[in-house]
Amino acid sequence: MDGSMLRRGWTTGACATAATRAALTALLGGSFPDPVEITLPKGETPAFALALEERGGNWARAGIIKDAGDDPDVTHGAMIVATVRRGDAGTGVIFKAGDGVGMVTRPGLPVAPGEPAINPVPRQMMRETVATVTGEFGVSPDIEIEISVPGGQELATKTWNPRLGIEGGLSILGTTGIVRPFSCSAWIHAIQSGINVARAEGLTHLAGATGSTSEAAVKKFHGLDDLALIDMGDFVGGMLKYLRTRPVSRITIAGGFAKMTKFAQGRLDLHSGRSQVDFDWLAARLEEAGGDTDMCAAARDANAALEVLEAAQARNLDIAKIVACHALDVAKNTLRSGNIKPDIVIIDRQGTVIAHGE
Repeated sequence: MDGSMLRRGWTTGACATAATRAALTALLGGSFPDPVEITLPKGETPAFALALEERGGNWARAGIIKDAGDDPDVTHGAMIVATVRRGDAGTGVIFKAGDGVGMVTRPGLPVAPGEPAINPVPRQMMRETVATVTGEFGVSPDIEIEISVPGGQELATKTWNPRLGIEGGLSILGTTGIVRPFSCSAWIHAIQSGINVARAEGLTHLAGATGSTSEAAVKKFHGLDDLALIDMGDFVGGMLKYLRTRPVSRITIAGGFAKMTKFAQGRLDLHSGRSQVDFDWLAARLEEAGGDTDMCAAARDANAALEVLEAAQARNLDIAKIVACHALDVAKNTLRSGNIKPDIVIIDRQGTVIAHGE
């Protein structure tokens, strides 16, 4: 399906902002606007239907069901709830983590340790909403905002939060307010956060893996801490380019034979829809390994990289090592720094290391 035809959605930050506006309007004016409209950072003005309306003496609460559109987001369908209260004079806007929203415990993230895991752009959106609504009612913008996500603690186990040191729940995220289906941006942001946290903890050797099997194998191979493991997925280029300005002493790139073959070809995005194995290139590597004319011809007509690997292994030809060495050259050229030492680990489907290039 063409990505342009997929339905976009809204970030947790946008939903939290809309819930805040509805709750604060009810607290100050007595009624909940439904739908409630907000202004996103780029000027768009979406409206959100309320799924929860509650009010007490000095508080009001509104909830919005997050719609992530056609993006496979773990928070799709979750309720983002804002509870607002009047604060003491001069305190300004205070953010609190309610049920299902995490607390930051490690340095290196956009929010300091000890703070609720509500990222800077959502915080700014909510501050601007508070300023607008309190201005309309002629009261001071001293407001406490508590964001909660019922069930968020369980949902957070499916995210990177536990590894990043965000405890107790989800993060409230978003830079534009909009979720674009299958966008790379959220994954790249998570890669960058993982690198920032690891560096802040003083780690000097990190490993980016394409998947869970590769991650487990490289962790054991190098004896790495969980915090050193970066779930780069297909975005090896994004990880390496970020390391240019946030360097570590050593970076290991780990993945299966097919993805590392694409990387060795110079592909920096390893997704099957955006890069393919070049079998002419792979046949040339088989020739380097000692493959004869017939083997190389068969490799050019192969249906999968695994087919070429298995044929080479049957004749004790170490094509995986050659691919790893070519991938190492690509890593060095991408990093553009002799101060960062890369190495390549290629894993088979059983999780066994079959090649190491350094």
